[in-house]
Amino acid sequence: MAKVKKLSGVQKAAILMIALGPDVSSSIIKRLPDQMIQKVTYEIANMTKITSQQRNEVLKEFLDMTVAQDYISEGGLDYARNILTKALGTQKAKEMIDTVSEITQQRRPFAMARKADAQQLFHTISREHPQTIALILCYLQPDKAATILSGLPQELQADVASRIATMNRTSPVIIRQVESVLEKKLSSIIGNDYETVGGVGTLVDILNSSDRGTEKNIINDLEKEKPDLAEKVRSNMFVFEDIITLDSASIQRILREVDSRDLALALKISSEDVANSIYQNLSKRAAQTLREDIEFMGPVRLVEAEEAQQKIVALIRKLDETNEIIIARGGENVVVP
Repeated sequence: MAKVKKLSGVQKAAILMIALGPDVSSSIIKRLPDQMIQKVTYEIANMTKITSQQRNEVLKEFLDMTVAQDYISEGGLDYARNILTKALGTQKAKEMIDTVSEITQQRRPFAMARKADAQQLFHTISREHPQTIALILCYLQPDKAATILSGLPQELQADVASRIATMNRTSPVIIRQVESVLEKKLSSIIGNDYETVGGVGTLVDILNSSDRGTEKNIINDLEKEKPDLAEKVRSNMFVFEDIITLDSASIQRILREVDSRDLALALKISSEDVANSIYQNLSKRAAQTLREDIEFMGPVRLVEAEEAQQKIVALIRKLDETNEIIIARGGENVVVP
């Protein structure tokens, strides 16, 4: 079995459930979202051996998280966001991360920049080096970062976006230097926390809060310079659980194109909210048939269900690009008949 640091969050959760014993674990598992329950139980069923070191390290990490000492710095924002997004959805994950940060009173770098007015901050950093701008945007709220990114010259937008997506760990020395400069310009006190920032997830959050024009410009430019990165960003722009954010007309349009087996497979690991959104947009007979298909299908491989969800997400992106459905984005929440 791999070392704890190399285990996924779901695998750690499975080890924790095993270590806590059936009585305690059962009361915890039943409170998890349906999608996470399936993933955790799948890992538990497939674990044949756990070393005492792995068990102890997972328990220690769990205790650390409960007292919020290392929640974000342990794995970085992307780690926390990925785990929570799979269980709760994009928006809820963001809210939880922000809430945990406030409750634990952990100070992040550029804390005062997060409180500053977006336009004022834009004028302060817009002439900085693209790497500096990218670093600062990684620490801002997605909507504020989107406002700043949208205001940059077109040729600079893709450059900054690319740097955000490919950023991983940043030296504490560099962070302190950038903080020091910004501190003088904003006349503010900035914290000294160090954590992993950036990555595709951060860029996706920013683009999801941007207007469609900014999003398309950045994606198109990334396709020319870094097509693989562009595809990673595009594939994360809309996840299967985000179906609940679509209007009924869009869901019905999607259902006319989706393969029935793919839909049944996808719903095997979806949340109850997503399943209900689908059933509500089918006729009673079609909904009943779909439920029966899922029931008769029996156990399926997790990878098959995830692949089915990806096929549907790809279809949704295609329909969005041709304006056949509506996916709400920053600045595009108003719909007219």
